[in-house]
Amino acid sequence: MTAFTLGSLRRRLRAERRALSRAERQAASAALARRLATLPAFQRARRIAAYWPADGEIDPLPALRRAAAAGKACYLPVLCPQRDGHLHFAAWNPQAPLRRNRFGIVEPAVAPRHWLAPRMLDLVLVPLVGFDGAGNRLGMGGGFYDRSFAFLGQRRWRRPRLVGVAFDLQRVDRLPRRAWDVPLDAVASERGCYRFRMF
Repeated sequence: MTAFTLGSLRRRLRAERRALSRAERQAASAALARRLATLPAFQRARRIAAYWPADGEIDPLPALRRAAAAGKACYLPVLCPQRDGHLHFAAWNPQAPLRRNRFGIVEPAVAPRHWLAPRMLDLVLVPLVGFDGAGNRLGMGGGFYDRSFAFLGQRRWRRPRLVGVAFDLQRVDRLPRRAWDVPLDAVASERGCYRFRMF
């Protein structure tokens, strides 16, 4: 698949998810939260990270609110100025103060000394534009998640588990896997959970 083809696929999938009605989005996000709550990895996790939805992404915040209500520590990504293109994670709760980063994406207004490194998490709900049946993920193209979780390619690291979350319409037949891509452990949607490795 060429870069042009991937770009075209990315544009199509983003348009399709943005075309969903508000009611369809809310129903899908509620169904996703219920589905995630049944996963053993979600139930066992003490530190769970998600993202603030943008550009028509499925909303993981209902799932994160469930986690917070169950006493789990919850986090959202923050851009790391010391390592450009990398993410750290800041504590989040429904009353947490928020700010917009340089891309206009919402993140917690938390001082860097309180940020958590990616390897300290148990479970990460990862945004995506598309996914396939082998656990390959098509993101927005910035590489933030691949760079931040590259350490998972080393055998000794088994945490955190990476679960992509998406609308079911974002599944495609096949995506290329490049050397730097970090594969997902599973993808959860409003319709089901696709597991790709021991989970």
